[in-house]
Amino acid sequence: MTNFPDAPSGPIRLIAVRDTPLCLAEVYAAVGDDAAGGTAVFVGTVRDHDGGRPVSLLEYSAHPRAGDELRRVAEKTAADFPVRALAAVHRTGPLAVGDIAVIAAVSCPHRAEAFAACARLVEDLKHQVPIWKRQVFADGEEEWVGAC
Repeated sequence: MTNFPDAPSGPIRLIAVRDTPLCLAEVYAAVGDDAAGGTAVFVGTVRDHDGGRPVSLLEYSAHPRAGDELRRVAEKTAADFPVRALAAVHRTGPLAVGDIAVIAAVSCPHRAEAFAACARLVEDLKHQVPIWKRQVFADGEEEWVGAC
């Protein structure tokens, strides 16, 4: 587990890569800010299929520096948008269908900015943070996603 909390005055309030269940209330509380008029939250869950094939479980693995890369992505988002507060947590280890894999939240002065910043945060997290997913299908076959 890697946690990288900032001082409450900084825009990046919570960054973590954890092997324990994620808590939506914790992430939402982290981005509360009286100057924010909009808060966007994304919750990524394990679905029961991929490409028409039934999925039985996922397992996420992270590079030891994944938390540092997540912080870098968060800092870039905070620099590019008028972010009042930002939080992002990603789960590692085995996850069942319905489990939460990632939560990202951003608060900004206005809703459009919050939506755009949260979308960027999630996309950059997915493409730039070294976290890999092993999908296990119902037939026992498996595949790695995001691994080079």
